[in-house]
Amino acid sequence: MMFQALGDKLESVFRSIRGTGKISEDNIKEAARQIRLALLEADVNFRVVKEFTTHVTEKALGTEVVSRVSPGDMFIKIVHDELVEMLGGQPATFSLAKDKINTIILLGLQGSGKTTFAGKLAHRFKKEGFKPLLVACDIYRPAAVEQLKVVGQTVDATVFEMGTQNPVVKIAAAAMDKAVAESFNTVIFDTAGRLHIDEVKMDELQALKNLVHPDFTFLVADSTTGQDAVNSAEAFASQVGIDGVCLTKLDGDARGGAALSIKKITGKPIVFAGVGEKPENLEFFYPDRMAGRILGMGDVVSLVEKAAEVVDQKQALEMQKKIRRETFSFQDFLNQMKMVRRMGSFKDVISMIPGLGKLAQQDEGAFDEKQIARFEAMIQSMTMEEREKPEILNGSRRLRIAKGSGNSVTDVNDMVREFDMARKMMKEMLAGGGRGLGAMLGMGGGAPAAAARKGGGGRNPAGRLGSNYTPPKKKKKKHKRR
Repeated sequence: MMFQALGDKLESVFRSIRGTGKISEDNIKEAARQIRLALLEADVNFRVVKEFTTHVTEKALGTEVVSRVSPGDMFIKIVHDELVEMLGGQPATFSLAKDKINTIILLGLQGSGKTTFAGKLAHRFKKEGFKPLLVACDIYRPAAVEQLKVVGQTVDATVFEMGTQNPVVKIAAAAMDKAVAESFNTVIFDTAGRLHIDEVKMDELQALKNLVHPDFTFLVADSTTGQDAVNSAEAFASQVGIDGVCLTKLDGDARGGAALSIKKITGKPIVFAGVGEKPENLEFFYPDRMAGRILGMGDVVSLVEKAAEVVDQKQALEMQKKIRRETFSFQDFLNQMKMVRRMGSFKDVISMIPGLGKLAQQDEGAFDEKQIARFEAMIQSMTMEEREKPEILNGSRRLRIAKGSGNSVTDVNDMVREFDMARKMMKEMLAGGGRGLGAMLGMGGGAPAAAARKGGGGRNPAGRLGSNYTPPKKKKKKHKRR
């Protein structure tokens, strides 16, 4: 995960501050020095780093510690607030109107992911009730037009193109005519990029802007390229003019300096973030949520929003009733696993839960996505009666399920044990008045998380992470001597 190394180093700084008992000028300056090194290693622009550490130091030394709040926690809050400010402070303002043709121009270097990003925007706008038109304005890169057509087919969006022999301005004018004639209310222009900023035809981009008068001009930048992304953003902002930055590949494992530098350097906000390869892997960028993820504080708001997109509320309420009546079945277990997987990888979902983000980062092998596939295969090898009545799974049935799913009987026994543990845990949570995200998921979220816990049988399910829960030890059978 991007920012993991930075988050780990900041956590180390926080531990040292907590261990001092009180904040002094000496330990604040030492902490600021460690933070400066961590940010520079994360490839954050040196001007941004200097400003950040200066503000943290000044606020830490000038803040009176509130009663009942430890000095360490107060320092963490100061760093968190400065991180939010570094990332942009308030979320960017972005909205489209349905009573006009909205126009968006995408700029960026070659390889930044503009074409794929254009498809993600089209996919998002279609879900919001708009009718997008993708326009192929990259007339230089081989197969660029074909790539946009493939992307358009993937997201079921119309693509307008006139080949590579016509000027960009002529293509754009014809695209706007088509938008008017066929009632497209959002037009997205995918422009040409270059390998280096000095090769970009800024005059061509400016001519396109003068013709279209776009509502939004976005720079699409590859977040894994660090300061190159920042430099290109600065150049485009000064020479062509941009309204915001959209970062791609923010789910990668690079250092993340681009995301932490761009707003301060260009003065333009980060608007969208690409967090995966699928069309739906596009998020609106919230500085406070990203700061929370970096510091391992979780991002419960984004998690609830993801859940709201995939959860049927009637189904969730019915699931809660089943859990209370102890009729939660393997079929329900299977449905819950499929639902949670639609929210993203289990590691990403767990990292959004406050208190568990660091655990998900530190224990790389804790959540095994393949384990989910094995559990699904075993459940799908059951008859419908076995899925609905787990108690009938005797030895011969388990042997048949093992053979049918390509697993061992031990694997099946482990899966049944995990299922029983998750079912009991969910009932306890509901009995304790569980609300919020757990209730939205029908308390089934703990079941698939338990399944994802690497190693399966008898290990601490993810629903219990951070608690004092210890699985019961197996009693050794005593063998009588003959």
